[in-house]
Amino acid sequence: MDYDAMEGLEDAGPRVTVREVSSNRVEFDLSNVDLALANSLRRTILAEVPTMAIDLVEVDANTSVLADEFIAHRLGLIPLNSQNIEDVLYTRECECESYCEHCSVTLTLHARCTGDEVMKVYARDLLVGEPRPNETVGVPVIQDPAGLGSVICKLRKGQELRMRCIAKKGIAKEHAKWAPTAAVGFEYDPWNKLRHLDYWYEEDPDREWPKTKNAALEDPPAPNQPFDYSAAPSKFYFDIESIGNLEPDAVVGQGIKVLQTKLAEVIQALTGTEDGRDGAADGDGFGMGGRSPDGMMQDGYGDQGYTTPYVNGGNQSAWGGGQTPYGATPYGQDAGWGR
Repeated sequence: MDYDAMEGLEDAGPRVTVREVSSNRVEFDLSNVDLALANSLRRTILAEVPTMAIDLVEVDANTSVLADEFIAHRLGLIPLNSQNIEDVLYTRECECESYCEHCSVTLTLHARCTGDEVMKVYARDLLVGEPRPNETVGVPVIQDPAGLGSVICKLRKGQELRMRCIAKKGIAKEHAKWAPTAAVGFEYDPWNKLRHLDYWYEEDPDREWPKTKNAALEDPPAPNQPFDYSAAPSKFYFDIESIGNLEPDAVVGQGIKVLQTKLAEVIQALTGTEDGRDGAADGDGFGMGGRSPDGMMQDGYGDQGYTTPYVNGGNQSAWGGGQTPYGATPYGQDAGWGR
């Protein structure tokens, strides 16, 4: 995209300026948004972007010095290609009992040391089985010049490792092995004009909070400049490093997509517009959400304002009458507690 061509556009909405990009890292500025939105994007990228990772390990043979659980943990942390992960179903959404080719990828590992030298088992020794959702998902990510990948374990002569691994789709909120990033750098107000760091130092704030390279992108505060109590941050600096399972721009794009989906679900729950209804209650007692005070009648807090999803307008419970299933309530048609 030609970002220079956007210079003349009115700064009315969110604006993104990419400063540096590589195969596994992207630095960009996000402006014209508030702190809540920027931080929500950061948290979504960290914890809710779906990726593939080994989730189940079936051990057929392990005569190495490492326990089965130890090796299974190491296998789970090996990054797997997660491009086009939309083709993979979550296990909880699949109709199979445990796993199948629609919600998982099977990898096999078989290594045996027959020589006198120590044998290293690498991620490249994981073989991807067929069928699988697409041709790219589930392949171990190997980025070192030798093309070996992560070390899984070491074997001495006569030792053997034979395992069957099941990779599934998940998010880092469930387990860190599904994290798409190694780190997400996030900064705003590099000159501390808002004084958010005034109480976060012990002796010397300039030494304990050194200025980052982002400070060169903003003007320093003038000496004796009065404090602006109405000021709020509007420009945020992101530095995202991918672990290789997704390209960094795809990580950001997926984060925005997930955040949009979550906000759409909130709006749908509040407005009840999925199938064109306006929030009125159904015959089963549950509508598409309660009415807000914005819908009040002009002459007071009438039924048009605080109608709950339970149809009865507030005087009665969903069970009918002024009684609960256990008899009269002290606030129903009976006065007082004594009966």
